[in-house]
Amino acid sequence: MAQPDGKKIFFENLSGAGKAIAVLTSGGDAQGMNAAVRAVVRMGLYVGAKVYFIHEGYQGMVDGGENIKEATWESVSSMLQVGGTVIGSARCKEFRSHEGRLKAAHNLVQHGITNLCVIGGDGSLTGANLFREEWSGLLGELAEQGLIDADAVQKYSALHIVGMVGSIDNDFCGTDMTIGTDSALHRIIEVVDAIMTTAQSHQRTFVLEVMGRHCGYLALVSALACGADWVLIPEMPPEDGWEDKMCEKLSANRAGMKRLNIIIVAEGAIDRNNAPITTDYVKDLVVKCLGFDTRVTILGHVQRGGTPSAFDRILASRMGVEAVLALLETTANTPACVVSLCGNQSVRLPLMECVQMTQEVQRAMDGKRFEEAVKLRGRSFENNLKTYKLLAHRKPESELPVSNFNVAVLNVGAPAAGMNAAVRSAVRVGISEGHKMFAVSDGFEGFYKGQIKEIKWADVGGWTGQGGSLLGTKRTLPAKHIDKIAEQMRMHNINALLIVGGFEAFESLLQLYEARSAYEELCIPMCMLPATISNNVPGTDLSIGADTALNAIVETCDRIKQSASGTKRRVFIIETMGGYCGYLASVGGLAAGADAAYIYEEPFDIRDLQANVEHLTEKMKTSIQRGLVLRNENCNENYTTDFIYQLYSEEGRGVFDSRKNVLGHMQQGGAPSPFDRNFGTKISAKAMQWISKKLLETFRHGRVFANTEESCCLLGMRRRALVFQPVVQLKDETDFVHRIPKEQWWLKLRPLMKILAKYKTTFDVSDSGQLEHVVRNRPKESDASVAI
Repeated sequence: MAQPDGKKIFFENLSGAGKAIAVLTSGGDAQGMNAAVRAVVRMGLYVGAKVYFIHEGYQGMVDGGENIKEATWESVSSMLQVGGTVIGSARCKEFRSHEGRLKAAHNLVQHGITNLCVIGGDGSLTGANLFREEWSGLLGELAEQGLIDADAVQKYSALHIVGMVGSIDNDFCGTDMTIGTDSALHRIIEVVDAIMTTAQSHQRTFVLEVMGRHCGYLALVSALACGADWVLIPEMPPEDGWEDKMCEKLSANRAGMKRLNIIIVAEGAIDRNNAPITTDYVKDLVVKCLGFDTRVTILGHVQRGGTPSAFDRILASRMGVEAVLALLETTANTPACVVSLCGNQSVRLPLMECVQMTQEVQRAMDGKRFEEAVKLRGRSFENNLKTYKLLAHRKPESELPVSNFNVAVLNVGAPAAGMNAAVRSAVRVGISEGHKMFAVSDGFEGFYKGQIKEIKWADVGGWTGQGGSLLGTKRTLPAKHIDKIAEQMRMHNINALLIVGGFEAFESLLQLYEARSAYEELCIPMCMLPATISNNVPGTDLSIGADTALNAIVETCDRIKQSASGTKRRVFIIETMGGYCGYLASVGGLAAGADAAYIYEEPFDIRDLQANVEHLTEKMKTSIQRGLVLRNENCNENYTTDFIYQLYSEEGRGVFDSRKNVLGHMQQGGAPSPFDRNFGTKISAKAMQWISKKLLETFRHGRVFANTEESCCLLGMRRRALVFQPVVQLKDETDFVHRIPKEQWWLKLRPLMKILAKYKTTFDVSDSGQLEHVVRNRPKESDASVAI
């Protein structure tokens, strides 16, 4: 397959030969740190550098000796799925002193290390930057003391620093997500989902405390993901008199036949006078004012533990590779940088700009400038807060605008986890905008049969955590029944349409657009949200449901690999879903540490299969005990899963044996991941706001009439932004025969998977981050932008 255009590196150029890179983890641990360490080590070795572990963080750097060890390829095997950090982390008072940093500099020079990759929070990264600024002075002192010679001072004259933010709190400005945050959200949501079942049984109120120190991200996003009744965060303390308002809301929810209440409190929650708000205070308040049976659950360090999620493994692997590239490209004048994520795009940001803005947030909160604190947290945080307020707090009927518009929402195609969260969000935002919302059962099949009914605010309560499609979904396309669908639209006076679904939803929207010339009823604003585990819809990098499917694949691969622990060498051949789209196989392979992933988009033949078998055989003889090979279900009609299994079994005879697994529909089931719940919720809210705007724009002479390309759109995530794209303009980007986009961003991640599996390959760096400046969040009047 032709390589994408752009600057590329090869094994022999952009070399790290003669360079020494050290990696350390510092401060609090976070799930995914090991994936980052693994990526740094393997990418460093790939470019020819020496790579060292520094065990126990800065303490190990100060103590030296056995704490600084050279890393090998094998030393990072089987650590991808392990939580925490296997190289240890410690808070070090000694490094804060000049004498401590002098010892650390001496230890690094002894190993020839002048490139440092630090994985930690803002304190760890600030310490690294101070160390870099003092470096030349420290070497001068060491030379004066006779500990190093003048040649060493010249040879190791500059220390290069690249940081990766490992913190479950997501409290570092400049990045949308820090390593460990998504996994912590998984732990929280697992607990909340479990608590909700017992709370429902006993009609209880639960007050949950989540971590985050002075940052309310975990509390806010988990509240959004589980539909909590109330959330308390430090960045936006409740208004004075909040106690009465909260109790009124809890009471109203119970009166509306809701059997439970969930209140989420960030550990750093404060009131408007900066006084702490504790879980016990909230519990006592509910008991005193309402008499509800109330319990407190403090999640504590459960949030730090466990296996990293698929998102964190992929994020950490991408950031680890990016960190090595940044170190190779750095010069003596390059400022210390942080590799970060903005939307779906890698970026490099000056370390101290990020640290300074992070510190500004705390100063804003201390000074009671809470609006400013929210803005400084970034657009992702601000939009989470806006969306939560929109969905959690229903305005009284008297305060709602009256639009007299009817909006229908339906699911089309195969079910995907997160669809229900999207529908809930659409219904509640639509009602808040003054519309009458209608739910269509069973997709377009239900539409033409008239299975359309009004849906109210309370009808979608508790939908966020439900898997599948509660509305029902079918693959039926509208073309054959277009006259009956138009008739139903006329009967119910449908003024706008929101479709949540996969490739069939995209085809449906095209058919509706093309039928506008014959049916005036279809001349209304229409929007589609991509929701499919296959992630094969054009116009978007990510689809609702794909993250949940990836987590199912990764979790199963972890278990399958563990099943061979302690047995003889074994290779597993795993078949994934996805139709002709290789997203699940490729990105799942990267997250699970696969040795190969066979997909339709990258044609392969028997020589490639033979080369993979030989490569695995060589690795098995020298180090690893288990191999993992993923195969997309439609990658090749002849090289089936059975064929590949038999080939590996025969060719590996005497070295390893083989097993095969077809994952099947387990990838489509289960409760949605926190990512899919929030992604679905936020893009659906944005879509409804777009629909409201279009309805006002196209309402003329007592009716809605919209027949332009711009009134029939798909809302997708493209690199850093959510973009509304006319579906008719996406036709040229689509391979309709194989139901995939002609260009897919994740193909650039495949060489990364191969590098981490010890293949010699080319690596396209046209997408690697460039050093940028931190942009302060300056929202516009009607800013509805959404970051993940």
